[in-house]
Amino acid sequence: MVRMRKPYPYLSDWLVISWRWLALFLLSLTYTGPSGFNWLSIALLILIAVWNLAMTTLAILNVRMPAHRPVNLFCDFAFAAALFVLGGAITGSLVWIGVVVLVNAAIYFQWRGAFLLALLFSIFQIGYAIYLNPLNLSAWLPFVIILGLNFLIAAIAGFGSTIVNKKTQLIEPRSEKQVQDIEKRANQHYQNRMHSFSNLVETLNSTLDYTVVLDIMLDLSQTAIDNITPDLEKMTSAVLLFDESKLIIVNSRRLSPSDSKLKFPATSGILLETLQTVEPQFLLNPAKDPELWKINSLQNCKAVLTLPLTRGIDDYGIMLFGHPNSNYFTDEKMEALKLISRQAVIAIQNARLYQQVEQEKQTIVTSQQEANKKLARDLHDGPIQSVASIAMRLSVAQRLLFHKPKDIAAELANIETLARQATGELRHMLFTLRPLTLETDGLVAGLHSIAEKNLNTYQQKVRIDVDEDVVKKLDLNKHSTVFYLVDEAVTNARKHAQAELILVRLKYTTHDPEIAVLEIMDNGVGFDINKVNQKYSHRGSLGMVNLNERTQLVNGLLHIDSVPERGSRVRVFIPLTTSAIERVQAGNIDLQQA
Repeated sequence: MVRMRKPYPYLSDWLVISWRWLALFLLSLTYTGPSGFNWLSIALLILIAVWNLAMTTLAILNVRMPAHRPVNLFCDFAFAAALFVLGGAITGSLVWIGVVVLVNAAIYFQWRGAFLLALLFSIFQIGYAIYLNPLNLSAWLPFVIILGLNFLIAAIAGFGSTIVNKKTQLIEPRSEKQVQDIEKRANQHYQNRMHSFSNLVETLNSTLDYTVVLDIMLDLSQTAIDNITPDLEKMTSAVLLFDESKLIIVNSRRLSPSDSKLKFPATSGILLETLQTVEPQFLLNPAKDPELWKINSLQNCKAVLTLPLTRGIDDYGIMLFGHPNSNYFTDEKMEALKLISRQAVIAIQNARLYQQVEQEKQTIVTSQQEANKKLARDLHDGPIQSVASIAMRLSVAQRLLFHKPKDIAAELANIETLARQATGELRHMLFTLRPLTLETDGLVAGLHSIAEKNLNTYQQKVRIDVDEDVVKKLDLNKHSTVFYLVDEAVTNARKHAQAELILVRLKYTTHDPEIAVLEIMDNGVGFDINKVNQKYSHRGSLGMVNLNERTQLVNGLLHIDSVPERGSRVRVFIPLTTSAIERVQAGNIDLQQA
């Protein structure tokens, strides 16, 4: 089949189809009487009806067969010839059947086609008559009448077809130009809309300031709607974002100050349905909604549209629009607002990511400053004190050299001990700053190095119990973070717990093989966690802050248990798979059984 190039069907096709249906109706009247009933003729009429139904279907679909017009005329000629024979030829009741072919030929090819078909059908009729009765060749008058009638019908049909064709040729260019103008205006309107939306998207994504993004979202939505159909009655709109477990209105247009302070649990009504389906929702009469009825500014609105601000597993909130006209939100407007909401989600996500990056940069700077302070403090409390003691001892040894030479050996032994202690402390600091064992031999060897150096330098017993299968499943980028988590927790316990033994353990949680738990336990004096947290703003050490920050780097969850005089336990739950991250961040862990 060949699709028509014109945006509308050919008039000739519909004229031929209509004329053929009329001929079938007349033929059915011819066969209504008992004498005219013939099974073969009825079968032929059914075949013609099926053929015309097929041509009607093609006309409706606006498609044509190859050589569509010649094929149609050939079939009409064949059907008419068959009906002429079955109807009794010249003396029968269907002697007029040639009119169908002649009219269709005139419709398709004007008077030339009509005269040619008149000649061919006349030859067929005369030839068949002679075939039936060869002895009547001298009766030439009926043949002349048949030929004359056929050509007269062809002339009339051809003349009428020529007039119709000329008028059609005058009308078609105008119609085609009108169609082209409509298409041109539609294309221009579409291009203007796309250009407008492009500008809106560019405006929305031109800033990484979170507050600015929220401020322009609703204005862009109203602008997008005005580009479709301007309306003096503007929309009532709001952006609702999650604050912990409730939706709060962070930006709005045409809401009262009291309405802007409302909070919504989103546990029922259109808000819940929007979040659950992650699809736009439409509501008539928002005053009956179990949550939106509280917004007084929506009382005059008869229609409300809500769109989810969701991307992936992140639910940011909902965009809400209301209007007094219940038919205001057409499909075109809803599509425009959906586009704005999708771009708004991307802009919100980008702004939040930018804020997170800025916060992380600040955290890195703060961590670096804290590391410098810690290094200065450790140098002051350790090696510098030892070096100062060495200097004092050397002064004492110098005096003993002249006054008590026998005591000089013991004093030099003390100086050597202090020097070795200072050297050990410096080596431990260097190991903490850059653990070469971790870089060369892996996490397990690095943790054992922590235990060894604490024993050699500070005589602190540290025992390491690590499931190497957990280490294999742990992301390599997180090995250094786990190392520093252990070092920080062990250092805190060594300095403050007065523990005989510190146990470091890394294993799977009891009921979830996708989550690992890092435990640092001691049998020391313990502490009151609430009191320690309250005093952190006045303390110089930020040990627990460092533990929290490093736990966040592994997407983990930190939990600390401690009872005075009964020791303490630090646990860090570390997700080993992407699916486990959400469970850990949501705190879906049984702390008693983990």
